[in-house]
Amino acid sequence: MGRPIRILGIDPGLRRTGWGVIEVEANRLVYVACGSAQSDETAALAMRLVTLHDALVRVVDAFRPDEAAIEQTFVNKNAAATLKLGQARGIALMVPARAGVLIAEYAPNLIKKTIVGAGHGDKAQIRMMLGVLMPKADPQTHDAADALAIAITHAHHRHSAVRRAAIPSSASAASGGAGRGQFEHTASLQEPPTQTNPPSGGGSKRSRSRIEAIIRGPVPR
Repeated sequence: MGRPIRILGIDPGLRRTGWGVIEVEANRLVYVACGSAQSDETAALAMRLVTLHDALVRVVDAFRPDEAAIEQTFVNKNAAATLKLGQARGIALMVPARAGVLIAEYAPNLIKKTIVGAGHGDKAQIRMMLGVLMPKADPQTHDAADALAIAITHAHHRHSAVRRAAIPSSASAASGGAGRGQFEHTASLQEPPTQTNPPSGGGSKRSRSRIEAIIRGPVPR
């Protein structure tokens, strides 16, 4: 069996961005760390983006994820807020991509359905299920909890993404091209391991049974 796959989940936001790191070991999920980064609301937009950029760089350098996942966002009624979030997401996409991290995006309803079982679960339900799946995880903010949920969602859906990438990767390898970039979809964001919860792993029988329902079969390397 190959080494565990380390996944970085990111819940992007200009004011505060959550991040969560987990590992996939065969049919198990192992909690590693989580936290959040907050930008100064009184600072200029450019400086707030720098804060998020530097935070994400530190997280990627500290935890060396193999893959990253980020929540998709949609245009809302406040165009200005949507534009600012888009700029923060741009930073989120760039930093993992430059580090060679494989990136995927997931719709909010898919994340909720994966964790809670329904596409319209609220944050309290997500935190409750995180307690079942990863009893030792103790996110201090909703943003960090959401980031862990995003990482778990990617752990559930990464197999189909890898299979989709396998055909072009094989063709690329046959022609001498690089296969790794074929998997890139989009990226994620966030902060330094300052507010990090301590690494830990394992879980209860209940969490293992839930994990086995989420992660099917060994992780391919």
